[in-house]
Amino acid sequence: MSETPHVPPPPPPGGSYTPPPPSSPAGGPQNSERTIFLVLSYLGIFCLIPLLAKKDDPEVQWHAKNGLALFIAELIWVAIRIAFIFIRIPMFGCGMAAIGCVVWIGFLALSIMGIIKAVNGQRFRIPVLTDMAEKM
Repeated sequence: MSETPHVPPPPPPGGSYTPPPPSSPAGGPQNSERTIFLVLSYLGIFCLIPLLAKKDDPEVQWHAKNGLALFIAELIWVAIRIAFIFIRIPMFGCGMAAIGCVVWIGFLALSIMGIIKAVNGQRFRIPVLTDMAEKM
């Protein structure tokens, strides 16, 4: 009697076939604690929690440093906005308010993209900020 390799059964007829989920990049199932730390990495000052608590996980550390660089960029933007409060140029306030809304939407989009990529086991490179984060 010869051994034949195990062949998975064909998909059920008539419907859509959902293949089994792929394994996580680490080889085992991704635990919820690690996912929480990855999400916290991109939530402003909360990036310090995974940065300090998960020193043994290089992937969480990478995302925490990337989130820290994004948070520092947000703080720099706040400092710029505060500095421009003291500059009195006619019609400058309205333009600065519009630019401020666009920039905050950009920061929000970068945070959401970082969270989505991190939870899916990928890395999201923010052009200038990720380079700074990798030097930390």
